[in-house]
Amino acid sequence: MAKTHLTFSLNGRQRDDVVPDNMLLVDFLRETAGLTGTKIGCDGGECGACTVLVDGSPRHSCLTLAVTMQNRDVETVESLAENGRLSAIQRAFHEQLGAQCGFCTPGMIMAAEGLLRENPSPSADDIRQGMASNICRCTGYVKIIAAVQTAAAELGK
Repeated sequence: MAKTHLTFSLNGRQRDDVVPDNMLLVDFLRETAGLTGTKIGCDGGECGACTVLVDGSPRHSCLTLAVTMQNRDVETVESLAENGRLSAIQRAFHEQLGAQCGFCTPGMIMAAEGLLRENPSPSADDIRQGMASNICRCTGYVKIIAAVQTAAAELGK
């Protein structure tokens, strides 16, 4: 099996690894890097549980080959908290009860983080559109939308 030397930034730290050319980013994150916050849901790019940020934009890591991250910046849910303090979007999901069973939550949070970086004051429709590639099977999305609006308001202060 062919392998490639991969150099990229993962959660603000430089990584140098040799990875199989067919290894998915989600598998690299969970198995090689030990970052299990990124979840494997549908394994086909339909649920969004595996969402990470690549160069600041949301991407399904189950559809992304790890080798394509050469010289890129990858952020997982583990990157958001600083010094043990939850980020604004993490706190909002907690306070607004945006997490039900919690399985989709890391992907939802990363999609919301990417959305708020691109659009710091999204409308409810902007949030629905920005989060459309993430599925929650437990909720009607009302609390998720409220969580994103709460984080946007906090970040806008």
